[in-house]
Amino acid sequence: MKHVFKKGTNATAPTLLMLHGTGGNEHDLLSIASMIDEEANVLSVRGNVLENGMPRFFKRLAMGVLDQEDLALRTKELHDYIKEASEEYGFDRENVVAVGYSNGANIAANLVMTEKNSLAGAILYHPMIPNQDAKIPELTGLPVFIGAGVNDQMVPYTESEGLKAMLLEHGAEVDMHVEPYGHQLTGSEVEASKIWYNRNFKQTN
Repeated sequence: MKHVFKKGTNATAPTLLMLHGTGGNEHDLLSIASMIDEEANVLSVRGNVLENGMPRFFKRLAMGVLDQEDLALRTKELHDYIKEASEEYGFDRENVVAVGYSNGANIAANLVMTEKNSLAGAILYHPMIPNQDAKIPELTGLPVFIGAGVNDQMVPYTESEGLKAMLLEHGAEVDMHVEPYGHQLTGSEVEASKIWYNRNFKQTN
C-alpha cells in the first residue's frame, strides 16, 4: 500500500496508523499525527480503491451504502499490511493506534470489529457503523475515541452513537466527543482526541 512512514523519537510510544477520508492521501493527516503525539512513529496509508479518481479504503454502492464484500477484503488487506510494515520498519505490531477520518475511520472501526487484537486503540473522527452483522470479538478494555458532529450531513450523528453502543457492548472503553458542527474535522475535536490519547497512552510510557 502506498504510504509514508516517519520514525518517532519515543520507542515506547504507539505507532499512529493514519487513515484519510475520501479523496485524501497518505499526506493529509500527517499534521494531525504531529498534534496528537510528535514523538510517535507514524504510518500513514493511502487507500487502494478509486472512486471517480478519489482514493478510498473500500468501495461503496451509494452514499452511506458500503460494499460489504469489498470492505471485508480491504480490511483484511490493511490488517496484513500493518504486520508487513511492522516487520519492514521495526515497530511493535501490538502497539498500533489507528487515527481515521470519515472513510478512514470506517475501515479502522471495521478492523476493530472483525480482527481480534488488531489495534491497541483507535481515534475515529466521524465514523458510521461499517458492518451491522460483524461478529465482533471480545474488546475488553480497548480504548476508543469517537468524534461526531450533530449537524453532520454525511454521517448522521445516530450512526456514530450506534457504533459507540456496539463497541461498548463488547467491552471497549469508548469516549465520545460531540460538536455542534458538520462533517469537517475541527481543531477542538483533534485537541479532545489528544487529551484522550495522553490519558490512555502517555501515562504508561
